[in-house]
Amino acid sequence: MFNSLVPFSRNVQALDSIFDKFFNETMNFPASTMKVDIKDGDKAYLLEAEIPGVNKEQIKLDYQNNYLTISVEQQNELKEEKNNYIRRERYSNQMSRSFYIEDINHNAIKASYKDGVLKVSLPKEKNIPAKKKIEIQ
Repeated sequence: MFNSLVPFSRNVQALDSIFDKFFNETMNFPASTMKVDIKDGDKAYLLEAEIPGVNKEQIKLDYQNNYLTISVEQQNELKEEKNNYIRRERYSNQMSRSFYIEDINHNAIKASYKDGVLKVSLPKEKNIPAKKKIEIQ
């Protein structure tokens, strides 16, 4: 009879998971961390970051002191009115990732964002100053 009971600590984790899932799906939060792949090609590194649910304008991409930093800031508001109930929720979400990548030509960095994937081409080169703001196309 008591074998089917789950200890309280496990129930709390399950409950936390349910609340996290509910609020993230309800408010359409992007994932709290972006998934990134970096490939080493012959002439360039290719970075691909999954950033679904944001607009290109919400993404900032900077290269400074051999660090490539991707940052995202999202602010949204949800309004809903039904049967005398009014719901108005606001949220702000920020995330960023930085990667140490040296010996690249920062003047030739190219970036594009399509279908929730940011692609950054980082051409290899030796002895280049390490600072550049990058425009996303």
